[in-house]
Amino acid sequence: MIIFSNTTPLIALSAIQQLDLLPALFNKIYVVDTVVNECARGGKIVVPNLAKLTWLQMVDHKNYPKNSLLLSLDDGEKHTLEAALYQQADYVIIDERQGRNLAKNLGLNVIGTLGILLKAKQQNKILSFVDCVRGMQKRGLRYNNQLVAQLALRVGEIA
Repeated sequence: MIIFSNTTPLIALSAIQQLDLLPALFNKIYVVDTVVNECARGGKIVVPNLAKLTWLQMVDHKNYPKNSLLLSLDDGEKHTLEAALYQQADYVIIDERQGRNLAKNLGLNVIGTLGILLKAKQQNKILSFVDCVRGMQKRGLRYNNQLVAQLALRVGEIA
């Protein structure tokens, strides 16, 4: 399977020390160099050095054709979606609404951080979906509480 990730899911999972869910669920994750650079710039949530993760494959965004439909996105999202389109990715992991909508409109399968946590809970790779979401929220990440509650019910939890 070919799975590309954008920046925010990597930051969100790092916030709760669950970045290793990605290889546990998908084996290999592709990221464009722009995403690696965005994560390396740092912020209040530290992301491990992505270049050192054996399960992560970095690709150069310059190797993929530009798509004028994606001009409104930031560079990480734009380059991720261009690479995913070109590589005919099975999934793109992306959280931002505009990027998700464009990805879907271009025929890409989208999953976000909450979808990753849901899948991890369904496969018994985490103890609590809700605790993970609350942990990310405590670190400043925002998720729609109604959506969190709906997803929590799918795995027998109450948000």
